[in-house]
Amino acid sequence: MTRIRFDFGLLSLDATLLDTPTASAIIAALPITSSVLTWGEEVYFEVPVRTEREPGARAIVTPGEIAYWPDGPAIAIGFGRTPISKSGETRLAAPCNVFARATGDVKALASVKAGTKVVVTLLD
Repeated sequence: MTRIRFDFGLLSLDATLLDTPTASAIIAALPITSSVLTWGEEVYFEVPVRTEREPGARAIVTPGEIAYWPDGPAIAIGFGRTPISKSGETRLAAPCNVFARATGDVKALASVKAGTKVVVTLLD
């Protein structure tokens, strides 16, 4: 299983990639350095990846699922409520391609502030 690491400076989050076209596109672009933006309990950041919305794309994710937002283009990691969430769900701004699953606690991302540098690298 291929794994990647999101390094936010004071904390890092590892994830296992799923077998999807988006995951392959992300791997091909690594390493990626970007600047974090926040939206409620979500961190997201622009990435140099261009891929289409996959048939299984969805806006509602489970905390720990890592998604690619084709409209950004950005990686979005929701860990709780966003401004458009209903009934405790984690709702992203638009349907996204889920391409990985975090192996650590995504709630720790609450401490990541907008403007934080993030570096995404391949672990395996």
